[in-house]
Amino acid sequence: MSRTAERAIAPPSQVAWARYCGVYLLLFLIGTETFLISPLLPTIASSVRVGTAAAASAVTAYTIVYALTAPFLGAVSDRFGRRPTILIGAVLFLLGNVMAALAGNLGVLVLGRVVGALGAGFAGPSIWAHLAETSGEAVRGRAIGLGMALFAAGQVLGVPAGGFLAGWGGWHAPFWVLAALTVLALPLLHSQTRTPDRRFERRPLRLGAVFVIWRDQTARRALVVVLLLQAASLGAYTFLGAVLHDRFDLSVGALGVLGVLVGIGSALGSLFAGRIGDRARRHGRDDAGWIPVWAVVLGVSAVLAAWAAPLVLVAAVVLVWFVASGAFVTNVQTLLLTTRPDLAATASSWNSATLYAGAAIGVAAVGAFANAAVGIALVGGGLALLSALTALPLAGRTRSAETRTKAGEDS
Repeated sequence: MSRTAERAIAPPSQVAWARYCGVYLLLFLIGTETFLISPLLPTIASSVRVGTAAAASAVTAYTIVYALTAPFLGAVSDRFGRRPTILIGAVLFLLGNVMAALAGNLGVLVLGRVVGALGAGFAGPSIWAHLAETSGEAVRGRAIGLGMALFAAGQVLGVPAGGFLAGWGGWHAPFWVLAALTVLALPLLHSQTRTPDRRFERRPLRLGAVFVIWRDQTARRALVVVLLLQAASLGAYTFLGAVLHDRFDLSVGALGVLGVLVGIGSALGSLFAGRIGDRARRHGRDDAGWIPVWAVVLGVSAVLAAWAAPLVLVAAVVLVWFVASGAFVTNVQTLLLTTRPDLAATASSWNSATLYAGAAIGVAAVGAFANAAVGIALVGGGLALLSALTALPLAGRTRSAETRTKAGEDS
């Protein structure tokens, strides 16, 4: 093996964190972009002279475009490789934020968000596949877990950061900052995503491969589990603020602190799951057995959060809830990336699309209840339990190709 090829694979006992700083920065920025616009809606609506509901189309445009296009863009990554799609995605993400920063009307703002979503759809699945393919099996969980933690941190920090920057320089300022940080990431991405792997050059582009992942029994079950658990988690959490406001008379600021706990919990869960997954793989096992455990913990936490008192207990429960959520997402992402290595980006993109679909289903299900606390308990707890039961057959069936090969060599 050449020295270039040797450097492309991290040492078996540690993650070469420095060689991933570019992709980690872009993951953080993509996470930040997701909810950045939420605190800016009233200001944007006033500035471009539309109603708040109309201004919210800039939020829905981003999520819908990402959910609908990501699986197809993942297939492009699986054909042409990680580096070109990560770089194209970063450039589109940059362009989308520049358009939003320059927008003087709602149409240009929405178009900028659409371009930014396409950039995230190109880059996101490719980054996850890149991490799985270049980090090495012994440290793969930690490499993916840190990425998940930074993505979650970006989502949480996006709301207060957007509000602070808008107060300092107007609602355009947050988009300029995102664009500037993306410019800083581009040279890192260009230099750090080079690999000697040329296998992509031999593959035809098959957009039909977008749906092949659903024919894999393990991947299909994992995606169904994601759909159920995200419906439980995000559906329940969407209405939790209203329930806690009514029960404890919480201010908007206090509910914002709850959001910080969500981010801390998600990041801790992602990091923890990455470590225990790597430890399991060192002993020739996989970490899929933890998926139903996290689902049960999440469901119990959602039920307790709907009815518990005092407030400090609710805060502790919410923290545990999102530790379980972050750990679950990391475990499932790792599972999907290693189940079909030839379709890693496609599988990762379906994970994101399924997450959005689950959130929409969960919000609709909880919203159907006249009493939101009852809806949180029944939908959050019930779907989480169903998710855990659906995930049970995944345990012990997902030893990676690297582990099976190693076992064969040792026998």
